[in-house]
Amino acid sequence: MRGLLVILMCVGAGAQGLSPAVAKYVKVPQGRVMLRDLRVIDGTGAAAVAEQDILIADGKIAAITASSAHVAVARDVPEIELSGRTVFPGIVGMHDHMYYLTRPNMDATGASEPPVVVPEEPFSSPRLYLGAGVTTIRTAGSVEPYLDLNLRKQIDAGAIVGPHMDVTGPYLEGPGSFALEMYQLKDAADARAQVAFWAGMGVTSFKAYMNITREELKAAIDEAHKRGIKVTGHLCSVTYPEAVELGIDNLEHGFFVNTQLDPGKELDKCSAGVGNPTLGKMTPETAEAKALIALLVQHHVALTSTLPVFESDDPVNFHVQPRVLAAMSAPTREQYLTTRNMEMMRATSNPSAAAARAQLLKNGMALERAFVAAGGLLMGGLDPTGDGGTVPGYGDQREIELLVKAGFSPVEAIRIATLNGAVYLGRDKQIGSIAVGKNADMVVVKGDPTTRIEDIENVEIVFKDGVGFDSVKLLESVKGRYGQY
Repeated sequence: MRGLLVILMCVGAGAQGLSPAVAKYVKVPQGRVMLRDLRVIDGTGAAAVAEQDILIADGKIAAITASSAHVAVARDVPEIELSGRTVFPGIVGMHDHMYYLTRPNMDATGASEPPVVVPEEPFSSPRLYLGAGVTTIRTAGSVEPYLDLNLRKQIDAGAIVGPHMDVTGPYLEGPGSFALEMYQLKDAADARAQVAFWAGMGVTSFKAYMNITREELKAAIDEAHKRGIKVTGHLCSVTYPEAVELGIDNLEHGFFVNTQLDPGKELDKCSAGVGNPTLGKMTPETAEAKALIALLVQHHVALTSTLPVFESDDPVNFHVQPRVLAAMSAPTREQYLTTRNMEMMRATSNPSAAAARAQLLKNGMALERAFVAAGGLLMGGLDPTGDGGTVPGYGDQREIELLVKAGFSPVEAIRIATLNGAVYLGRDKQIGSIAVGKNADMVVVKGDPTTRIEDIENVEIVFKDGVGFDSVKLLESVKGRYGQY
């Protein structure tokens, strides 16, 4: 380990093309470097391969060879010994917001005053994402689209540290939104106009939200598809089968927010159950689930798994990670712990209701497994909105761990969180897996996630376009700040 640190200190000075504010977090500048003796999880779902050397040159993966061959490099090429470490592709987070919900004057009972406030976190979120190994994100709904667009430009220019960003436009939402920041669509013509305007501003994806009508969703999808842009949705007023028939490309939150079996569900109106009754009735063995999965696969509709935001549905077995609490600002931490304590009190006072909630999580996990087994494209995300203590980056890692808990193998879970997102974004020729010629977007961790999936948390270096960032420095720089800025 001492030798590793010495080498990294030597090569970490002076990162070309990056501002001083970014260069200070660089361990390995872009150029040529040989990484020695790594275990490689390539992101395709294939078994890990031990004792591999990876040559990075000008931001790309130039060669992958067996360590036993000990391919020689020029004297001026740094060599970094990484025995005992594993490398996997940079995480492609597909539900990775830049904001965090806050509820004013929340008291010990969990009650708060209106309105819900949704502040952006343009300092802490990008650092948390990149520091935890997330090299590409889709924002999956924006409350401050100009901020997100300008942040993307600043990151791409090397002025601010952070991941590559697929900026999703403002939520396509109808009347009844919970957030004042959300524009409310007037009709289908308005939906088309919003898509056209924001596509012109540079957003690269769109997300429909809970109170959109079928007519508005169809208009938005058609307008986006005319421009080669995909549409996802966190739906409620529109059911999954209805959205599929309208041509949607992606559905968020796995099977957790489908309302097709909710009692009293009315056309174009969000149900009171917001999908919980449907999920309670659906298991992979039911006819409704089989028909829905077949429909999704037939129409090539991808699903985004966001298990961390639903993990608190089982509050008795939910473990609050100390690193998550340490990342939060004091008011954010206090508000989260208040919510957490209320969930525990409800669970202990009504064990049968707590068991029913926990079963929803199990059903959602099982349906995601069945969807993949049927040939569906499942991707990973976290939804850092406050529920479940989800925090950027840490939540992306937790998503992978929960996929393993759901029954996927570690290499399958890593593929879901890396290559599958790249495939959906149409960027799988550049990112998402470790292969010669691809961008050097990779995560180096201490340990072996194939035998202990929690080792994905032991991040040491995050390579983005061949630049190796110091994970510890990035994460320390925002400690106690998330929820503040």
